[in-house]
Amino acid sequence: MADRKQFFGDITPDPELVELLKTAAQTTVTEDDLREQRISFAFGNAPADAKNITKDSVRHTSEHIRLKS
Repeated sequence: MADRKQFFGDITPDPELVELLKTAAQTTVTEDDLREQRISFAFGNAPADAKNITKDSVRHTSEHIRLKS
């Protein structure tokens, strides 16, 4: 495998990125945030040529799906 030049020598972290990561680590993720992430994930994995699948249709389906036990 080819060596990667960015891994040679000292690596200096980007101070702005470090601050953003600290802020993100202190952020509480709500159930609404998680639900929207799941909807976004499902929509993003839908076939690109599926014209009838929208983010709203995924959201609607996620609210009305029934699981059998």
